[in-house]
Amino acid sequence: MEATITLEYCDKKTAEAIAKAISPDNFKTPSGLQVKTMREDAKVVSQIQCDCKLLTLIATIDDLLFSASTAEKALGIIKKI
Repeated sequence: MEATITLEYCDKKTAEAIAKAISPDNFKTPSGLQVKTMREDAKVVSQIQCDCKLLTLIATIDDLLFSASTAEKALGIIKKI
């Protein structure tokens, strides 16, 4: 199974910050699961390949989106300071 998650931002700088915040997930995956996150212009693209159960894929997508949301909130707080 494969999934691609694309998140669009207002500028490249924000997209780069989000990509860097969630990219450690690229390396912390169980056997049969691969996650690759990269910035493309003002977008963050995560490609997920899963040879595991569907629930593993769904949990991985959920974790990825939660991490991106947390990073977005942190950036919002920093921008207010």
